[in-house]
Amino acid sequence: MAKIDFKGRVAIVTGAGAGLGRCHALELAKRGAKVVINDLGGSRDGVGSSDAAANKVVDEIKALGGQAVPNYDNVATAQGGANIVKTAIDAFGKVDILINNAGILRDKSFLKMEEENWDSVMAVHLRGAYCVTRPAFENMREHGFGRIVMTTSGAGIFGNFGQSNYAAAKTGLIGLTNVIKLEGAKYNIKVNILAPVAASRLTEDVLPPAFFEKMKPDYVTPAVLYMCSEQCQDSGMIINAALGYFSRSAIVTGPGAFLSDGAKIPTPEDVMDNWGKITSLENAQYFYQLPDMFGALAPLLK
Repeated sequence: MAKIDFKGRVAIVTGAGAGLGRCHALELAKRGAKVVINDLGGSRDGVGSSDAAANKVVDEIKALGGQAVPNYDNVATAQGGANIVKTAIDAFGKVDILINNAGILRDKSFLKMEEENWDSVMAVHLRGAYCVTRPAFENMREHGFGRIVMTTSGAGIFGNFGQSNYAAAKTGLIGLTNVIKLEGAKYNIKVNILAPVAASRLTEDVLPPAFFEKMKPDYVTPAVLYMCSEQCQDSGMIINAALGYFSRSAIVTGPGAFLSDGAKIPTPEDVMDNWGKITSLENAQYFYQLPDMFGALAPLLK
């Protein structure tokens, strides 16, 4: 079995001052990666800043004999994203791996969700991924290698009460991945998605206490390291990870029902009468990109 290692690779981990990000960063460093530890050092809801969290993880990595540098920029600004990538290039010459892990929570039921709380969560999770990924992608393209891991959530894939802002942002990352997996393909840039369940400050009052105690980030990180490796040749995968259990989620399309011959306009009653067929997922298909779906319409395009 080939051993995964990251000697000669440079990684950026956002939100790496604690929890999942810290675990990802430590394990990358143990396997030879040079790591940029980005963390704004704010509270769980995104307030304040401190260099303490990033510095502590850098010290941990150096104590293990690894190489790391800190960065304290805010992922939610274009300047912050550019500075994070610049930190990697200035210290280590390039970027090979990017793990978009930074996040905050501002949970409220939808009708109580003020614009500020909506925008703040969107800014860190979705805009933050854009702000850091764009300059990192550019550098990866220049040297013909890249591995990017986005962090989504079951709240976005399946829904979770009181997390409309968080869920919308996390699902937005799936859409972003679906495009840049295509644009990065010819440059050997693979983009995959982690959907973790793990104990962290974001989940301490979301997970039941018995679950929280057992769900260490260590159980999740192995999937991230594989997706960051040269050996991983897949792109666009959504991988669920919790407690050593791993599975794939995907957006799939059912076989549907033809209510037209290509000339007749269906009626709402036609849709109603065939609703069961329309919504069935029996023998569903996964389409890698939008043009692949056009094949399903072939009978109507003759």
